[in-house]
Amino acid sequence: MRARSTRKKRSAPPQGLSARLLSHVTLDARTGEDIVAGVDSFSFGLGKFSAGAVERARDLRAGLPLRSFASPSRTIDKEIHLLVRRLAARGLVEYRLGRSHRKDEVVIEPQLPDYWPQMPKLRDTDALVLSRFAYMRRRADEMVLESPRSGALFKIYHQKIAAMLATLAVPRRIKQLRQQTGFPGVELLALLVDCHILFKVDAAKDKGLRPTEGDGNLVLWDFHDFLFHTRSTEGRHANPVGGLYSYVDVIPSLPAVRPSWPGERIDLRQLSAAAAEAMSPAVKLLRERHSTRDFDDRHPITLSELARFLDATARVRSTLRAPLDPDGDGGGPMLEYTVRPYPSGGASYELELYLAVNKCEGLPRGFYHYDAGEHALVPISVRAPEFEALLKAAEFATGAAAAPQILITIAARFGRVSWKYGSIAYSLILKDSGVLTQTLYLIATDMGLGGCAIGPANIDLFAKMTGMDFHVEGPVGQFALGRGATSAALR
Repeated sequence: MRARSTRKKRSAPPQGLSARLLSHVTLDARTGEDIVAGVDSFSFGLGKFSAGAVERARDLRAGLPLRSFASPSRTIDKEIHLLVRRLAARGLVEYRLGRSHRKDEVVIEPQLPDYWPQMPKLRDTDALVLSRFAYMRRRADEMVLESPRSGALFKIYHQKIAAMLATLAVPRRIKQLRQQTGFPGVELLALLVDCHILFKVDAAKDKGLRPTEGDGNLVLWDFHDFLFHTRSTEGRHANPVGGLYSYVDVIPSLPAVRPSWPGERIDLRQLSAAAAEAMSPAVKLLRERHSTRDFDDRHPITLSELARFLDATARVRSTLRAPLDPDGDGGGPMLEYTVRPYPSGGASYELELYLAVNKCEGLPRGFYHYDAGEHALVPISVRAPEFEALLKAAEFATGAAAAPQILITIAARFGRVSWKYGSIAYSLILKDSGVLTQTLYLIATDMGLGGCAIGPANIDLFAKMTGMDFHVEGPVGQFALGRGATSAALR
């Protein structure tokens, strides 16, 4: 069943909140022509706008108050709202909050393309507390407040605001906060509630601890695991991902092979040498394994081959039940386990396979879940733009000439592991993903198919496609599969 939509109704923007272009963005606005935004050597057309809207758009450099174009009745207001929305969708604007026009107090930096400032209603009697996932840190010469749950981060420029936020380690009513020197206004508190950095509690009964943050599935997440999951994947932050060579001008690359330790060597080469024909099938398979990024789309993988591949790599072989009896008194619940072809920490087997089928003989193009217990594929209805975006991202990540024939997304049911293992849960999930990926490689090699592991996965896109919250079940790896292309097939 799909999760209910969390889309909020549009509310009136708070006083003092304005949208402005990022400092490195240019805006070329000419009457009768497209308004064009530029970032470095890239440019984006934003559409044609009236002369009045073009003139007003020039003020986005310094910042336009959101309230100034919130009216739906004026044509220019509608145009400016549309323009800012288009800029925001590309991550080209930020939102400034401050009572002085000259000095920033807080700047909101979107982390999701569909982020738009919202201000839920708050009363003086409401008690607020910091989320346990919220944290403040130094970034260059800025102090930023953020959370892996949030669609934006907050740059804090006033030390009294930072001090006030620190007091919210325990629940406090808004009327108490108003009495503090430098109270920044209820608008900031509302924006932080909207971003799940603050949340409301019953101050008389609730200390704002783990079980009360509004979602039972969050109880199973520790802070470090949740942050690692969102920052090591795409979709929940605005940072570059992938092979960036960030330190090429700072320090040299480490050598491919570690320099030898000093001391007398024991040479193993003579002892391990063996003729190719004497190698075991397992050793030969390991040596033949390699990444395949280009596929022969004139002869795609068949449904029969896909069935054999999934049977050999991920199918449930058997199930068993055993009691949880840590105290030896026989009072624990019965737990269910499965046996599958690859190892898993504590026999958790939390990993699920979702297949974006691009080209497969005998199987319609679409998005499927592999039911490992029933050895069956179940189609999932998804929007075409999201499906194409998933395949396009895989094509880009592998540097291939076309999308893979089948893109397998390895997703984790996080609670299956964290219920038992707590603080080491995400580490175990990544290890499980690694051994499953190696299993996929070896079986693909054994079947004469091609495969390639893919590092980044967009957890927000997956959530939109499946309707599941990203912290309930989400991607931890991807694998491209198909019939590998020969050099002749590539011509």
